[in-house]
Amino acid sequence: MNGPEIDVEFAPALRVFVPRARATGTVRTATDGVSTLGHLVESLGVPLTEVGTLLVDGRPVPPGHVPAGGESVGVRPVEHPQRVPGAPLRFLLDVHLGTLARRMRLLGVDTAYESADPGDPALAARSAAERRVLLSRDRGLLRRRELWAGAYVYGHRPDDQLGEVLERFRPALRPWTRCTACNGTLREATKAEVADQLEGGTERNYDVFARCADCGRAYWKGAHHDQLEAIVSRALEQTGRG
Repeated sequence: MNGPEIDVEFAPALRVFVPRARATGTVRTATDGVSTLGHLVESLGVPLTEVGTLLVDGRPVPPGHVPAGGESVGVRPVEHPQRVPGAPLRFLLDVHLGTLARRMRLLGVDTAYESADPGDPALAARSAAERRVLLSRDRGLLRRRELWAGAYVYGHRPDDQLGEVLERFRPALRPWTRCTACNGTLREATKAEVADQLEGGTERNYDVFARCADCGRAYWKGAHHDQLEAIVSRALEQTGRG
């Protein structure tokens, strides 16, 4: 049997998760006297990774608060830039965010990613074990209790997704220092050291190379360098470092 009802008002940024709240911003829902406010908010569709402050009748409360009938609840988004405990700031991306992972690595952001899906339990466990912020568009994944930290990726296009991450977390950027394939560290390399990876035209026309210290992949300023440079320039400009 349904218990007493409460009104839950969601900030505009969070209403994308709650179709019932899109018109007025407020949902009336029943309480059972046992479930926590955090559980109730997630049951309405909002991952707690996206919640900054919970208010009951105007006062902040923890997610473990058990709501009572008649209370008015406000759900506010996380503040930007979001502070994440510990350093350095590191990320883990799920299987659907491969392009975003490569762009973050291009900017020198420590970004773990595997093209083969390890499954939700493994991703959440890795987030906890390595203290990485898990980025995903899967709300179910972001609700896993073993997760260390996470964030929902709202955008569909890689440009928008990268802009979100930079605006929300403000990670330190060190462009051209990480392997976009494996996340390893890039080191300067001579032409002789990477000769086995070069075709004839590349060997003739380029003299400056780098190589991943982990996987050995070679890098040089090839045909796509201008596109990559544009991504780096936009990111530096967005973060005030350009």
